[in-house]
Amino acid sequence: MRYHYTKPSIYRTYYGKTYICEHPVYSRCTLITIGNKSLAVIQQRFNPKTKTTWWGELDPWLPDALYLNENFKEYFDKRAGTCTDGLYPTVTIRQIMWALKMKPLPKERWETVFDRREI
Repeated sequence: MRYHYTKPSIYRTYYGKTYICEHPVYSRCTLITIGNKSLAVIQQRFNPKTKTTWWGELDPWLPDALYLNENFKEYFDKRAGTCTDGLYPTVTIRQIMWALKMKPLPKERWETVFDRREI
């Protein structure tokens, strides 16, 4: 039996902020910052009316769950970096949840994945 991450009934967002940029894949992301390094995290969305998908910021209950994970700091130190041309190193929510050994979000039929580590 497979278990998935479920939305908590009570949540607050302390870590991460919405960042607007001109990245070729997305225009909004959740930026998690520690010191002078940051990591952009994106989540895929779906519009059922137009049948289109796009990448954007995380659901508000996810950044704190990531940040408070015991393996987050090690992952952050490996992947985070400084801003280059207005862009930060980027990962998808699935990439980071698998790396942190967290229960994943339920996979939707319309979801796509990146075949490379760097986005």
